[in-house]
Amino acid sequence: MMAGMRAVVQRVDGARVEVAGATVGEIVGEGLCVLVGVTHGDTAQQAAQLARKLWSVRILQGEKSCSDTGAPLLVISQFTLYGDARKGRRPTWNAAAPGPVAEPLVDEVVAQLRALGARVETGRFGAEMKVSLTNDGPFTVLVEV
Repeated sequence: MMAGMRAVVQRVDGARVEVAGATVGEIVGEGLCVLVGVTHGDTAQQAAQLARKLWSVRILQGEKSCSDTGAPLLVISQFTLYGDARKGRRPTWNAAAPGPVAEPLVDEVVAQLRALGARVETGRFGAEMKVSLTNDGPFTVLVEV
């Protein structure tokens, strides 16, 4: 059975995403930079579960969560989280959901986070993005729901 939604979560001291040289999302200071991947069969319920996990996961300084500190999140869609490079020299993306499936689910993660009270910045779905961040720790975890 394939895992559901996947997120690479990095504790950061600032992060920014640019599209065509313009900043489209930025957080300053302590927060989380979250790359979200969607696979086939993922649901809005999983998006809500992922949002709750991101809001409450205790990986900030002092074992705190964003819900404890009000720290912001930068959420970026990342279909390459479902790349498979086990065979050959070129990854396949078969496990990544297509844009019409993935985009609304990534949007739902953001909407659910905001409904919980989170300050959320985002990338731009489907765009060529440049992501800059300062990984604090470094600290990176994989979250699957």
